[in-house]
Amino acid sequence: MSTTTRHPQPAAAASPHALPDPGEQVPTLSWPIVGICTAALAVFGVSTWAALTGAVPAIFTIAASSAAIFVLFTVLHDASHYSISSHRWVNVAFGRVAMFFVSPLISFKSFAFIHIEHHRNTNDDDSDPDHWVSSAPWWQLPIRFPAMDLPYIGFLVKNVRRRPRTEVLETVALMTFSLTVIVTATCTGNLWTLAVIWLLPERVAMFVLAWWFDWLPHHDLEDTQSENRYRATRNRVGSEWILTPLLLSQNYHLVHHLHPSIPFYRYVAAWRRNEEAYLERDSAISTVFGQQLDATQYREWKRLNGKLAALLPVRMPRSSAARHAGTHPIPVKSVEPLTPGSVKVTFDVPDHLRDQFQFQAGQHLTVRHRIGGREVRRNYSICTSATSGELSIGVRHIAGGVFSTFAVEMLCTGDVLELMTPTGSFGGPLEPLARRDYVAVAAGSGITPILSIMRTTMEIETESRFTLFYGNRTAESTMFAAELDELESRYADRLRMFHIRSDEAHHPAALRGRIDLAMVQRLLTGDLSSIDRWYLCGPSDLVTTMREDLASEAVPTERIHLELFRGTTRSTNIDAFRKAEVTITLSGAERTVELAAGDTVLESALKNNIDAPYACLGGACGTCKARVTTGEVSMEQNLALTAAEVGAGYVLTCQSHPTTPTVAVDYDS
Repeated sequence: MSTTTRHPQPAAAASPHALPDPGEQVPTLSWPIVGICTAALAVFGVSTWAALTGAVPAIFTIAASSAAIFVLFTVLHDASHYSISSHRWVNVAFGRVAMFFVSPLISFKSFAFIHIEHHRNTNDDDSDPDHWVSSAPWWQLPIRFPAMDLPYIGFLVKNVRRRPRTEVLETVALMTFSLTVIVTATCTGNLWTLAVIWLLPERVAMFVLAWWFDWLPHHDLEDTQSENRYRATRNRVGSEWILTPLLLSQNYHLVHHLHPSIPFYRYVAAWRRNEEAYLERDSAISTVFGQQLDATQYREWKRLNGKLAALLPVRMPRSSAARHAGTHPIPVKSVEPLTPGSVKVTFDVPDHLRDQFQFQAGQHLTVRHRIGGREVRRNYSICTSATSGELSIGVRHIAGGVFSTFAVEMLCTGDVLELMTPTGSFGGPLEPLARRDYVAVAAGSGITPILSIMRTTMEIETESRFTLFYGNRTAESTMFAAELDELESRYADRLRMFHIRSDEAHHPAALRGRIDLAMVQRLLTGDLSSIDRWYLCGPSDLVTTMREDLASEAVPTERIHLELFRGTTRSTNIDAFRKAEVTITLSGAERTVELAAGDTVLESALKNNIDAPYACLGGACGTCKARVTTGEVSMEQNLALTAAEVGAGYVLTCQSHPTTPTVAVDYDS
């Protein structure tokens, strides 16, 4: 197959949209605010009395006072947006009372200024005072959450010349008062009492506030308020019966940022009033467990009416952080026999390399090892679920196979193998709310990537269905037989397996022989073209024949994903290929080399001692994938890249011959 590839053009930027009408007005007096403020002050008073009299253990006072301060922050928050009352002085009065409990280190007016700057500059680095929390590395969060008011003080100092003198003096007075109280309590031996009554509850409340009111709505969102106000913060849907009262409606934080003057208890009503308008503007939405939803997925989530399946805390698998396939020494954790001639090899990936060895279902590893004094390089598919945190391959013994013989007969726990980071694109993208039908056809060790794809799909897409046709000679030669039985039992309502045996006389007649399209049609009893995605893996004659037969039955080729054990034989005709100058980018370094007529891009790299990644050399594995950035190439065959990857400029360098005098490829893309 010959494919010409050009560098793609960037997509056009999205157009801005107007802000929908919230349909809510600031009340004369917000009675819910009056209610929660009164209740919080009462709780704080009672817990303080209990601490002073010793009526209850200190932990109960700390918990009760923390909850009271947490609630008083919503009073402070609404006051800073002047949404408690249409009378300005009422907001200031409530704000000053609440501020005294939440953090008496700055004045209410200073807090209001800082908070409004957050609204203006959401996610905009140093211009957003809350970005100190929302953009923090995960390991710093336990430190930054309870110290959230410290960057506020720094922000105020940086902008002190912009603030009225009375506001600054009020802040200085509050700081002085707070420090005086702490010093006095220390000198009189009452520091622990002060800590129980206020210091510890205030820090606990600050921790929760930073987590729930700042980090949850804003983390991992890249748009700023000025760039896209609909995606600078998010709504968090699901379990509203508990989440909305617990977070005091801040699970609808997007509504607050779009309409800051709406009282907290009207956020949900404003969302429902304009839901379609917000969805049309691609608003940021996630489930309670953090799964991001676009408008279509959100409507499907609503249609499912909050089914538990749509809300399960699914951990979406991440891809390898490696820019290209790199090699690392990895110890063997275990070697488990599967059949008399096959083993499952599990690796003990060190913590510092785990992000490099993250993988998508259907990807594979290239294994390098010196056996008998020479380097052996083989490619094996990963068999574990992409969400499991485990990295394993299945190896079946091949007569005369150097590495497979070594793995089955000699490989032991503790041995170290050279592994390339995961490559390949056999598996397709998964979506938690999708409802798809999948069919996989595998033979022999072709089950290895299929097993990973099935496991991951069943875990993530809880409404999808999967059918497997798995061919082997006998039951004894069936790899992963016990794991397949367990998988089918776990997902019996959504997963069907047909074990096809070619050498068992007692096996049911309908499942005896070799897999072909007629057998698949008979057992599926449905329209082949209605299947959303086909996975084919096994010997080349099975895979290529099945692909051709499916295409002849009007199955769209983009729905057919295939993986071969190895590529087909390359052409030996080199006269059609020209010499060229090739620039190769790898690991941030750039080299320009001369490519001889007939050589592939990969061959020219290896001849010039450039350690470019590769495995099968037959266009089947995708390990040597790179992006063409200058010039054009022709691929002899492509059995690994998707049409989208080819369209984006990617090629298999082991199959690529330049068709222009100069070509540049980037393995790091």
